[in-house]
Amino acid sequence: MHANRVFLIVLDSVGIGAMPDAAQFGDAGSDTLLSCSKSEKFSLPHLREAGLFNLDGVRCGEKTQMPKAAVARLSEKSNGKDTTVGHWEIAGVTSDSPLPVFPEGFPAEFLQRFSEKVGYGVLCNKPYSGTKVLEDYGEEHLKTGKLIVYTSADSVFQIAAHEDLVPVPKLYAICETAREMLTGDLAVGRVIARPFVGTPGQFTRTANRHDYSLSPPGETMLDRLQKAGKSVISVGKIVDIFNGRGITEAVRTKNNAEGIDATLNMLKKDFSGLCFVNLVDFDMLYGHRNDVDGYAAALSYFDSRLPELLAALKEDDVLFITADHGCDPGTPSTDHSREYIPFLAFGQQVQPKNMGTLHGFDRIGAAVEKLLCGEMEDGFVL
Repeated sequence: MHANRVFLIVLDSVGIGAMPDAAQFGDAGSDTLLSCSKSEKFSLPHLREAGLFNLDGVRCGEKTQMPKAAVARLSEKSNGKDTTVGHWEIAGVTSDSPLPVFPEGFPAEFLQRFSEKVGYGVLCNKPYSGTKVLEDYGEEHLKTGKLIVYTSADSVFQIAAHEDLVPVPKLYAICETAREMLTGDLAVGRVIARPFVGTPGQFTRTANRHDYSLSPPGETMLDRLQKAGKSVISVGKIVDIFNGRGITEAVRTKNNAEGIDATLNMLKKDFSGLCFVNLVDFDMLYGHRNDVDGYAAALSYFDSRLPELLAALKEDDVLFITADHGCDPGTPSTDHSREYIPFLAFGQQVQPKNMGTLHGFDRIGAAVEKLLCGEMEDGFVL
């Protein structure tokens, strides 16, 4: 079995139940899919037909007698539960040590050096919700001109600034400086630009977010595919997660709808290699805001467009659908959760089957490389 093109779609944060070690991460009982299933807006007929609800441990939905995809439940090898670590593991690089987090904020000495270098003071410096931080610090930011610097339970250094006060290109340059400075024990997974607009009481974040990630600490499947002369096309924030490494073409998107449209456009193009897609709305708009109905509606929207994606596959194409961690909107926590992820494989050469529970997100990257650069067992195996 060989594929000319693989389309790998990550449904950002669509976990399917707590891993055995979830309690160590504060996530006992988390189940993103189960929480979403309790909403009236939850309707996944096409993913059901594919076999999503047949996966080990899934506690919602109705099983199908004849799954249309090869499916599996995957557990994470890496010591983490965030976007960066999850995607790196998918691409073949596992992380034994978690990326650093700063529940008490970043060291004052570092922030002093940062302020001197970029020419702006700093506000907040605490873990915060991205929308609440604007409510609490947005007006002071406008009055003082100081940057709103905050973090979360994830390994992130986030900088929020009003677009009228700090133009987006300037904010990007400030974030690039922060990325260069955050090394060693301060080497967070991502520096994130968080531009916003509006007036006090009506601040809103814009779509001009930009992530500045660490480069993966080892060679990934993207690097190897590029060296092999394959196209490696990024849709969404994949290019940021891998700091541009191993990417031959990048398409930035502002929401899930644009991401799906961009993937459909790539399905129409002639290339040989990988199209790696991240659909971030699940996580960014709904998981972190504990919006069960919004999350369920976003899942239902993706499900409604799955037939378009499948219809566009060519005979030697394979489509993978998976996730990178959980972000259960039904728990008090607004942070990521340590969960199993789903894996579904579609294609004319793919024999539907349930492969049970398998260890390691890196099985996905290994399968991509086998399909594109070698040979896989007939019928597909993960």
